[in-house]
Amino acid sequence: MGSASSSLAADAALPEAPQAPAPRRLSLAVLVPCFNEEATVAQVVEEFRAALPDATVYVYDNASSDRTADRARAAGAVVRREEMPGKGNVVRRMFADIDADVYLLVDGDATYDAARAPDLVKLLLSGPYDLVNGARVPESAGVYRQGHRVGNRLLTGLIGFVFGQRFVDILSGYKAFSRRFVKTFPALASGFEIETELTVHALDLRMPVAEIPTPYRERIAGSMSKLSTYRDGLRILWMIVTLAKEERPLPFFGWISLVLALISLALGIPVVVEFFRTGLVPRLPTAVLSMGIMVLSFLGLACGLILDTVTRGRREQKRLRYLAFPSVHGDGAGS
Repeated sequence: MGSASSSLAADAALPEAPQAPAPRRLSLAVLVPCFNEEATVAQVVEEFRAALPDATVYVYDNASSDRTADRARAAGAVVRREEMPGKGNVVRRMFADIDADVYLLVDGDATYDAARAPDLVKLLLSGPYDLVNGARVPESAGVYRQGHRVGNRLLTGLIGFVFGQRFVDILSGYKAFSRRFVKTFPALASGFEIETELTVHALDLRMPVAEIPTPYRERIAGSMSKLSTYRDGLRILWMIVTLAKEERPLPFFGWISLVLALISLALGIPVVVEFFRTGLVPRLPTAVLSMGIMVLSFLGLACGLILDTVTRGRREQKRLRYLAFPSVHGDGAGS
C-alpha cells in the first residue's frame, strides 16, 4: 500500500509535457494606391474586406482633389496620404510604412476581381513564392484600349528577352508579395513604371514567382484611367533600358560594342583593301573615323566587363539582404 502511494506521488510530481505553441497567424495587408478614385474606392475597399476578412485594407491617397479619402475611410479602410505624385512614390511609401507577412497590391479603380484575392494569397503561401502576379483576362473586348494592349505585349516581350520570360502580363496592378520581397525592394520608380521595377526585382534575384489569370473588368461610369499610352509607355520603356544597363551591363554594352565594331569595319575595310591594292590611303578621314569608332567599341566592351563585376557584387549583397528575412509559410495564413 505504501509502495503504491509513493508511486502515485512520484507520478504527480512529474512535470507536464510542454505543448507545442499554436501556429502564428500571418498578417495580411491590402494596399490600394489611389488618385481621384472617389467613384470606385469604396467598392474596392468593401469587396476586398469581404474577400479577405482578416486583412487590413490601406488606402494611400495620392493628393487627390476629390473625396477619395473620405469615401475610403467611410468604407472601413485605413487612409493615409502621400503628397509626391505618381504611383511609384505611393508604393514606395506603402512598402516603407506597413509591416505585414503578406501584401496584396491592387489598383483603386475597381477593375480587378476581389474574389480572386484569396487564390493569390493561397498560391503565394503554398510555394512559398515571393511574388504572384495576377495576369489580366479581359471580360469584354472594350476593356483594353488598343494602344495599351499592343504596348503591354511589346514591353512584356522586351522584359522577357532581357531578364527571362516568366510572366505574360508584367503591367498588371494586381500582385501578392512576401515580406522579404517588399522589405528588400528599392522602389526607385516614381510613376506607372513601378510594375516594371517590381518584375525585374524578382527576376534579377531569381526569386520564386508565379502567375495566375484574373478577370479584368471595364471601368465604371465616372472613373477614368490615369495611364497615358504614349507618355507612360515611353517612361516604362526607358525604365526597361535603364534596368538593363544597371542589371545586365555586359550584354547591354556588349551589343553597343558589337554595333560600333560593325560600323567601324564597314567604313574601314574599303580603305584597307585600297591600301593593299595601291599602297595609298586616299580617304584618310574615313580611316581615322573608322579607327575612332573601333576604339569606342573596345571602350564599350571594357565598360561592360567592369560594370558586370560591380553588378555581381551588388547582386550578392541584395541576395544576402533578401535571405535575412524568413520565408512565408502556409500554416496559419489569414486567408
